[in-house]
Formats: sequence, C-alpha cells, structure tokens
Amino acid sequence: MLPPPVVRRLLFTPLLFALALLVVVVFPLAFAVTSAIGRDRRRACRLLWFALAWGTLESAAVLECGRLWILRRARDDRHYDVIRRYVAGLYGSAQRRLGLRVEVTGGGEAAPGDRPLIVLSRHAGPGDALILVHHLLTGYRRRPRVVMKAQLQLDPCIDIAANRLPNAFVTPGGGAADDIGRLAAGLGPRDALLIFPEGGNFSPERRRRAIRRLTRLRRDAEAARAAAMRNLMPPRPGGVLAALDAAPSADVVFVAHCGLDHMATAGDIWRRIPLTSPVQAQWWRIPAEDVPDGRDARVDWLYRQWERADAWISANRAPVSG
Repeated sequence: MLPPPVVRRLLFTPLLFALALLVVVVFPLAFAVTSAIGRDRRRACRLLWFALAWGTLESAAVLECGRLWILRRARDDRHYDVIRRYVAGLYGSAQRRLGLRVEVTGGGEAAPGDRPLIVLSRHAGPGDALILVHHLLTGYRRRPRVVMKAQLQLDPCIDIAANRLPNAFVTPGGGAADDIGRLAAGLGPRDALLIFPEGGNFSPERRRRAIRRLTRLRRDAEAARAAAMRNLMPPRPGGVLAALDAAPSADVVFVAHCGLDHMATAGDIWRRIPLTSPVQAQWWRIPAEDVPDGRDARVDWLYRQWERADAWISANRAPVSG
C-alpha cells in the first residue's frame, strides 16, 4: 500500500531537495575523483552529469508545481508545460551524457490532424516511457494521458504533476480496465492515451510467467501465439478493449522499439553507457474506422499487431555485446 498523498509529499519532496542539494555539493569532488582514477572514469563522469541534471530538473519542476498551486492553478494545463520542460531536459541530458540517439520511422503517422490517439507501446528498458512522452509532447504537440504503475507516485514530480492532469495509476488486480476506460472517455482531439499492454517491463522470466498464466486460464490459442513471440510479453487486452470502447473515434498507434532491451539492471546500464547504437522505433497508425468490432475480433487484431512488432524487433535489434 502506498502512503496517502499528503504523507508522500511531506516525506519525499524534502528528500528530493536534499538529494539534489547533496549531488550539487559533492559534484565537484566526485567529478574530480572519477576523472582522475579508475578505468571507468569516463562512464562514471557521464552518470554524474546525468544525476546532476536529473536532480536540478526534478527540483525545478516540483517548485514550479508549487508556484502554480499558490496561484490556484493546480488543475491548469500549464502542468503540461512543466512536464514538457522536465522531460525534454532529461532527454537532452541523456543525449549529451549517455549517448542516447533515437531513430523513429513511421512517426509522422502519430499526428494525422486533430484526432485523438490511443498509443500502445511495448515496455522494455529504462526510459522508454520518458522517450515516448517526450516525442508526444514535443514532437507531435499531443497532451499525453499515461497509464502508469501506482508505485511511480513515490517520485515527487510524477506524484504532483501527473496527479493534477488526466492520468491513471494502476495496481495489479485493481480494476485497471475501468480506470483506463474512464481516462479514454474524455480524450480530446489533441490528446493521446499511452498504454503499455504488457503490464510491465519485458524480461524473459516475466514472459514465461505470462504464458503460463494464459495456459492456466485455458486461453490456449493466446498462449500459443504468445510463445511464438520471442521479444514481447503477450498483451493484456482488458485495458486496451476498455479504451477502444470508451473512445471509438480514436486512431490507434502501435510502437515497437529496440535498443534498450538489454539494460534491465543497474549493472547492465553501467556496462552499456555510453550507448553505442541508436534506439530504433517503429510507429504505425490504424484509423479508428479500421479497428474491428467485437471482443474476439479485437483481441485477435491486437495479437496480430503485437506479432508485427515482434517481427520488426527481431529484424532490427542489434546483437548483444559485452
């Protein structure tokens, strides 16, 4: 169980400021030490610079949220500007310090005029949600509504800013489909609902557990199709179906990506920084009128799109090194 909002904000917001101040204070000494010793000094310096950027950007975003609250603008759309600056700053720092490069193909399909979007993306690797939100906010000038794990509210910026905008925080077995349906029902022409149908970051063990779950539920056809996909976990259709029912005029955009797949742990991130290959992403859009009707037809359609994503990842993922 998460602490209530007032407890989270009284506890974690001062902790954020303290950590950010600590990073600023110790940065010169830490930078001097990491620059002088150790064969991994450049890697450590990169991560130090990124930590400094994160601390200052997150603190600035929380302070701006506080200013809007004082001005009685706590539900104002200006919070999208706060998030845009915060995410863009992290994205830029990741480019400069961590070697992040993103190559998007089919991205123009994500902004076909003023129609609401439901964006369905795989979830794999650190920062893929940040990259998606950045592209939706900055590249396509969309207002994202994001379906997130409830635990992310332990982060002060996400807790404060995201709870002031239409977003959904879900817990396993907590009626996520109903929350997603309510979120989708209010989509406007420049809004984009972002869902990760796998329900969590990909890992081989999670994939195996998901397939076993389908087998236990006697959804044998779905289990067989899931077993044939090597790069993805099977999509959970409940939230997707709820979104499609609640927003029948929304186009659907699918996102497959690769390049962050093998960075599941802190050790993986340490070994692979700086990134030597770009993160590649493929977007494709399906107009609302081409989305099939009926639950069974939509589940089959969702699996077909997931199989397309799996095939694209297999064809584009670089071999693992190191």
